[in-house]
This record gives sequence, C-alpha cells and structure tokens, in this order.
Amino acid sequence: MLKLNNLKPQAGSNTQRKRLGRGSGSGLGPTAGKGDKGQLQRSGGSSRAGFEGGQTPLYRRLPKRGFTNIHARNHAVVNLADLETKVPADVKELDLKVMKELGLAKKVSERLVILGNGSITRSLKIKAHRVSESAAKKITAAGGSVEILNFQ
Repeated sequence: MLKLNNLKPQAGSNTQRKRLGRGSGSGLGPTAGKGDKGQLQRSGGSSRAGFEGGQTPLYRRLPKRGFTNIHARNHAVVNLADLETKVPADVKELDLKVMKELGLAKKVSERLVILGNGSITRSLKIKAHRVSESAAKKITAAGGSVEILNFQ
C-alpha cells in the first residue's frame, strides 16, 4: 500500500551533481575533466557554431543559389477528388475559411485554388480565388456554381 513513508523517486530520476576539482581520487580533480590547457579549458572558451578552426567554413565554401521571395503568396491547392471524399455531405458552400476548418487548407494560406483532378457528383457552391477550366466544367455539370474572388 502506498504511504508517505515509503514514497521514493523514480529510478534514475535523481542524480547527484558532478563535484569538480575535488582531488585526483575523484576522477574529476585538478582540471575538472576539461583536459590540460587550451581554449576549451578556459572560462568562456568556446567557438561559435560553424567555426572550423580557421579553415573556410562549409557555409562559405558552398555556392549560394536562389533567394526567398518576400512577396510570395501562399495558395491552398485543393483537387476535386478531395472535395468529393473529405467534405461532409451537409456542407453546401465552400470557401477558404471552411477549407481551413475541414483541414483541406493550411492555416497560412491566403488564397484558394481549385484544380480539376478527380470528379465531383454533388452540387457545391464554391468561392475561390482561382478555378481551373476543367474543375469549373465539372462543378457546373454536377449542378454546382463557382464564384471567383478578387485577389487582395
């Protein structure tokens, strides 16, 4: 039975701290386990990340390619096959907000793009920033409608 007088910490959860510089018999005596002389033995002695001892570091030896476009827009791309299988039957109107709630669009996306991969059998009212021609034909053939939103 568990009582206060027989409580013990989990095995291995409490460890004693290293007592450095407490004599040669301790194994961590005069040099405190840091070896003899040199930069790494000193207080504050460490080199920055990526430093290779004066050799030209890897990040400078490799060629630089490309850039990050700070004006890039994130598009949530959804295929008709996903709309057919992953959208519940009670949902009749789809836009970017609904797609995010259903998990079909990532949270960071700003625009919704519908592509015509797959088929659709039920009528849906879709509001998207871009819809491919084949997707628009399939949606209207199934009795749905497509509304193109303006880019902001």
